[in-house]
Amino acid sequence: MNDYEQEDPIPQGDLALQITALPRETNGFGDIYGGWLVSQMDLAGTAMANKVAAGRVATVAIDRMAFLVPVAVGAQLSFYTQTLEVGRSSIQMMVEVWSDDPLSNEWRKVTEAVFVFVAIDGSGRTRPVPPRRG
Repeated sequence: MNDYEQEDPIPQGDLALQITALPRETNGFGDIYGGWLVSQMDLAGTAMANKVAAGRVATVAIDRMAFLVPVAVGAQLSFYTQTLEVGRSSIQMMVEVWSDDPLSNEWRKVTEAVFVFVAIDGSGRTRPVPPRRG
């Protein structure tokens, strides 16, 4: 069962970013743009993947994206990340977004996606991810 199918899901992973959804990020219906939300997810995932890779990473794929509820202006968004798999040069990172809606006072999951990052060197070439330290 996926987290968003659970009756009372909780965030998985580590808090990587918190931000308030502002009016400048809305579409014509007053909801926050999905593309803006994806860019914030990429920032949160990149920050954590940089730590795992001990250096620069590049986003190469986004998999299994699902928007569950719209985000209202003023919502406090929390981005949680969890490392799923580390390959020779790649890192799969689950990024979840949770919203604390100021109007409804509800804490709910907004979306999740698996981001794939690749460790790169100063020349932009793929490099190995160093082994994890105990």
